[in-house]
Amino acid sequence: MDLRKLKTLIELVETSGIAELEIQEGEERVRITRSAPPAAAATTTNVQLPLGGTLVAPAAMPAGSGTLAAAASEEPEGHLVKSPMVGTFYRAASPGAKSFVEVGDAVQAGDTLCIIEAMKLMNEIESDKTGVVKQILVENGQPVEFGQPLVVIA
Repeated sequence: MDLRKLKTLIELVETSGIAELEIQEGEERVRITRSAPPAAAATTTNVQLPLGGTLVAPAAMPAGSGTLAAAASEEPEGHLVKSPMVGTFYRAASPGAKSFVEVGDAVQAGDTLCIIEAMKLMNEIESDKTGVVKQILVENGQPVEFGQPLVVIA
């Protein structure tokens, strides 16, 4: 598959809002996935090539988002609980269940704050500090990366 065709497919995924596109032509197979929702400050599209290489192309920033980069560089005040792995963030044990914590809740070290699903395994993320939940930085069901701040504890 030539580079122009790959670029066209990446642009299609970026502009259409679809989360994933997979195309196979003979022996070649290309899978393009969107790693964050289109409303996020920066979206990355990964293209997995047949030989196992990965081409990473940054998506276009939404109009009027020039201040998003400045806002993203400012870290919230307080103790940050960061993701120890790549996966999907969940605030509760199941879709209908009550969230582990809400903003304003007092937490003790060792209390469960959230779950991160990675490769079909549910990993409880515990507080490493006693305090009050000041802010929850990730939406339920959103993908998270290693080291990404999840919760602020004051």
